[in-house]
Amino acid sequence: MKAVHFGAGNIGRGFVGLILHDAGYEVVFADVNAELIDALAASESYRVRAVGENSTTRTVTGYRALNSAADEDGVVAEIATADVVTTAVGPNILKFVAPVIARGLEARDSALPPLTVMACENAINATDALRAEIVGRLSGEGAPALGRAVFANTAVDRIVPNQEPGSGLDVTVEDFFEWAIEAGPFGDVVPSIPDAHFVPDLAPYIERKLFTVNTGHATVAYHGWIEGATTLADALSVPAVFSEVRAVLAETKALLVAKHEFDPATQEAYLEKNLARFANPYLTDTPERVGRQPLRKISRHERFIGPAAELAEWGLATDALLRAVGAALRFDAPSDPQTAELGEFLDTLTPEQFAEQVCGIAPAHPLFDALAGTIRSVQAFR
Repeated sequence: MKAVHFGAGNIGRGFVGLILHDAGYEVVFADVNAELIDALAASESYRVRAVGENSTTRTVTGYRALNSAADEDGVVAEIATADVVTTAVGPNILKFVAPVIARGLEARDSALPPLTVMACENAINATDALRAEIVGRLSGEGAPALGRAVFANTAVDRIVPNQEPGSGLDVTVEDFFEWAIEAGPFGDVVPSIPDAHFVPDLAPYIERKLFTVNTGHATVAYHGWIEGATTLADALSVPAVFSEVRAVLAETKALLVAKHEFDPATQEAYLEKNLARFANPYLTDTPERVGRQPLRKISRHERFIGPAAELAEWGLATDALLRAVGAALRFDAPSDPQTAELGEFLDTLTPEQFAEQVCGIAPAHPLFDALAGTIRSVQAFR
């Protein structure tokens, strides 16, 4: 079995690539980072160190690596004979890998079993977005090639921090992980990936993960940044930060219980598990890394505005989520170009314009006035 994985970074090597390797796939990493790909291609193995209560070290071998910018034809040829294609490149980069996958489908022998395509990104229905990009490249005579693939949405969950200098290809990750894949597209024949689990309805799992893990993680980062914390674990040890994170997760818990009918006790246990994950002292993750790309994180269907909008529609509280948005608006990391864009928007747009244009909330929405008020309070101190 062979899997082509786009994105040879820490998540690609330390999560998706590891699971596929453990499932018996020969993993072919594809990336545009020449230095990273050259290092992988020249190596025979790398280690994944999982840290936490159940620390382990695994060695990954038997992989190959291709530069998808310099050798696109080579990547296309690999896709044409692969069993699985996965991505961990970021939602905004899917449009750039879609043409390569489209070419691979066009080159694929129609007698082969359908190629499994899964986007493993921190976004709702990322595979649907990837499929739409691929469809745009297969219009006309290439359209039949779409039938040579099965597209399945996934929910992925593993904290992978910035790596220590000198780590090379080795990756440190947390010991907890979850990879949920929607089963419906596969019918009776699901791919062989023992460490993933296939579920009949992925939407509740995606939103539970996004609105608990991602929302909580970013809340720690933004409130921790304001407090001057150097790591996430340090941030969570600040009582004011811990209180804000718990309050945010209480609000998202209320949404998940109301919308998806999760058992309240089960969701509370999941919430507590994630508070412990964020406080993992073995992960030297930083507010600066987790808080990067604040404009994306305060957009309409992301981890703050998404649940806050739905809570407002349900008539439920959004105070803590809006305080987290306020903290995100104060994020100002020189290493992240988006913070400069954020600052420019705050300086040039009215609160109402910002709420509508940046956060995607229309004036008629029940969240609009409270969100505009949060933005106004931040602008007042700039």
